[in-house]
Amino acid sequence: MNIPHKNASVVPKPDNSNLVKVVEGRNELNQPVKVPVVTEIPLTIYLNKQEIVTTMSLGDWPDYLAVGFLKNQNMLNDNDIITGIDVDDDLGVVVVRTQRETDYEEKMKKKIQTSGCAQGTQFGDMMDAVGDITLNPDARIHTSSMMRLIKTINTMPSLYLSAGAIHGCVLAEGDNILAYIEDVGRHNAVDKIAGWMRLNHISGQNKIFYTTGRLTSEMVIKTVQMQIPILVSRSGFTHSGVAMAEQTGLTLIGRARGKRFTALTGCERIIDDHDDNLADDQVEKTSPQRAATRL
Repeated sequence: MNIPHKNASVVPKPDNSNLVKVVEGRNELNQPVKVPVVTEIPLTIYLNKQEIVTTMSLGDWPDYLAVGFLKNQNMLNDNDIITGIDVDDDLGVVVVRTQRETDYEEKMKKKIQTSGCAQGTQFGDMMDAVGDITLNPDARIHTSSMMRLIKTINTMPSLYLSAGAIHGCVLAEGDNILAYIEDVGRHNAVDKIAGWMRLNHISGQNKIFYTTGRLTSEMVIKTVQMQIPILVSRSGFTHSGVAMAEQTGLTLIGRARGKRFTALTGCERIIDDHDDNLADDQVEKTSPQRAATRL
């Protein structure tokens, strides 16, 4: 039997005691309860000798997070040679060292706080690298494959299922999961995937990116920077995210739950081979209020 995630290089670790702590409390009946909660710790990212940013993170994969963040901020170029990555867990510091000397003092003067429950930071000119990227026009996503992928993601052991309060991002090829990473902020989860791809020389040209977060302009820009042509989310859209996807030629699919989804851009990449015999238990139950939002 083929398990779509058994060969994945990175998967969630819900049993890692460093990532989840148990807290005692009371429920609505005044009964004692023990609740698992995810960790949130500061991580300061350096590029060579320059401090770049401090982000609140789950705490795992600091090397992927640092490299992905720097890449998505256009501070780390594709042809840059990384000579070392030093992580100090006690200080909460990760230093990415490159052969090229770097100085981004001027760039760092312009910061943008991104949307979301756990804010991220952009440094002004993320769009600079997007205009020159052409996404693979021949990439395709089958609806049956997308539904299998979503079912696998929703049933895999994860911090989201065990503790909640977390975002997840998945890199997939067809319905095969290559990497599944979580974090308290969706921007961190995306950057971890980008860092994993950069350090493992993984091309995004024929891949699918799945996120639990909203499809914002930030999410679209980072997906395009990873040269991934198809972005899927169980959540909804922002207008700027849709406009950016249209401009860059990205296939944007949101509200993907069970048999349902909404595609707003790049629909030519979607091949409809929907299986009407898909079991009802694969469809995520939705409240009438949520169902109404799809109309």
